[in-house]
Amino acid sequence: MVQFMTARLDASFAALSDATRRGVLEQLGRGDASITELAGRFDMTLTGMKKHVGVLEQAGLVTTEKVGRVRTCRLGQRGFQEEIAWIEERHRIWSMRFDALDEVIEALKRREKADG
Repeated sequence: MVQFMTARLDASFAALSDATRRGVLEQLGRGDASITELAGRFDMTLTGMKKHVGVLEQAGLVTTEKVGRVRTCRLGQRGFQEEIAWIEERHRIWSMRFDALDEVIEALKRREKADG
């Protein structure tokens, strides 16, 4: 059985639960950006964007580097391997359950057909 780092997954899924933060990840997928640039693109205050970036940074999805007065954001190095593994495991479990349900339904149909 695959062991998952619960705290990391909690932080990651919590970060991904917000549309703005998902948008920031999309934006950073196209290239690095400063917090000021991100705030402008999402029409939000600098303070608001700093909070979103902070959540993403704590989840390990984004890294930041301050050079002078500019804090530049980029995608984190760890990617989504743990999240993908967790989702794939849930998908496998649900697929098995639906396959079992299909078998029950087919057995009921065969019995109904045999009984007339």
